Amino acid sequence: MNFKNFTQKIEELKRKELGGLEAQFKLAPKLRLRYDKDKIAAKKPRKAAVLVLFYPNEENETCFLLTQRASYKGTHSAQISFPGGKIEKTDKNLEQTALRETLEEVGVLPSSVEIIRELTDVYIPPSNFLATPFLGFVSERPKFILNHEVAVEIEALVSDLLDDATLSSVILDTSYMKKIEVPCFKINNHIVWGATGMMLSEIKELLK
Repeated sequence: MNFKNFTQKIEELKRKELGGLEAQFKLAPKLRLRYDKDKIAAKKPRKAAVLVLFYPNEENETCFLLTQRASYKGTHSAQISFPGGKIEKTDKNLEQTALRETLEEVGVLPSSVEIIRELTDVYIPPSNFLATPFLGFVSERPKFILNHEVAVEIEALVSDLLDDATLSSVILDTSYMKKIEVPCFKINNHIVWGATGMMLSEIKELLK
C-alpha cells in the first residue's frame, strides 16, 4: 500500500466500526477462553498500552513496526510484539503510556506521532495484563534506537498483512503451553501469534 493512499484513508479509519472480539479471535489459540468484562475485572488485570506505528519506507510503501522482545526469564521472552508496556503513575492516560513506552523502547519521539484511534482491548491471561492498542503514524521513517528490552526491530509491510498468504498455524511450546497449535501471521520469517496476532487480526479487518 502506497503511503499517500494510506494517509488518505485515515479519516475513514477513524470512523470505521471495529471488528472487536470477533476479529481478534480469528487469531486466538483454540484453548484461549473468551473473557467477558466482568471476568476480566474480577482478575484485576494490570493496565498496559501498545503503539501500532505506521510509516513510509524508502519506496514509500506503508510499513508498521513490530519488535522482538529480548530473551529473559519471563512469560513473553523473545516474542514478537508492538512497542508498549504497563501504565505508570506519571502517565495521564493509556495513550501517553503507549507513546512513552515507544520512546523508551525504540526512540520515537511522542511529538512526531499522530494518533489515529484506539482499538479493542486485549486481555493477556498468562501475565494478567489488559492491553490497549493505539494506531498512530509518522510522516517519515524514524531512526529507531533500541533499548535493552528490544532485541530486533521488524519492518512489516501493510501489503503483507493484508495478504491472506501470510496466515498460517504452528505448533508451539511456551512457558505455559506445550505442543499447542496456534494460528499466526508469518511476516518477514517471524511468527506473530497470541495477543499481537489478535491485535493484527483486528487491524487487518480495519484496513481492508
